[in-house]
Amino acid sequence: MRRLFHAVLLGLIGAGIVHIVVLMLVPDFSERDAWSRLAMASDLYRMTRLDAEAGGAPVVKSVDPLFYAAACRFDLAEGLVRIKAPGHVPFWSVSVYDRNGHNFYSFNDHTATGGVLDTVVLTPAQMIDVRRELPEELQGAIFVEAPIEEGIFVIRAFVPDDSWKPIVSRFLEQSSCELQEY
Repeated sequence: MRRLFHAVLLGLIGAGIVHIVVLMLVPDFSERDAWSRLAMASDLYRMTRLDAEAGGAPVVKSVDPLFYAAACRFDLAEGLVRIKAPGHVPFWSVSVYDRNGHNFYSFNDHTATGGVLDTVVLTPAQMIDVRRELPEELQGAIFVEAPIEEGIFVIRAFVPDDSWKPIVSRFLEQSSCELQEY
């Protein structure tokens, strides 16, 4: 009886360990990650609405109905990326993710000059080149030095009530994600 109890206990512990390892590896083997879903919805350097407000099914389901979101995929091997959005909304925040969905940088409108979204994402090598001779049009931009080649830039904007929905939607629809050759 004691051996049977020992064998069952070892089996349960082993099954628990295998179960936890499999759960931890699911994101690495998933073909429906954020990068893949955005790739199906749009091309590189193109802002894509993530919420259902843009019409159709949402690319990524939001857990907060008071925020609208848009994202663009980029490849820094082709050059630096500039993200801009005209106008003002009650609150916005941005996050930069690597291809696997790991967030490595985020900020909000309180960090930006005048609350205006103007950001440049670039590699450390590109940053050295830009610092040598900073173009006039990039003077007020926030520079994000990214230790990656491919990534996703996500903008989230707060919608306090229904009267703000068209303003926030316009803010996201007019946002741009452009490859800048430098």
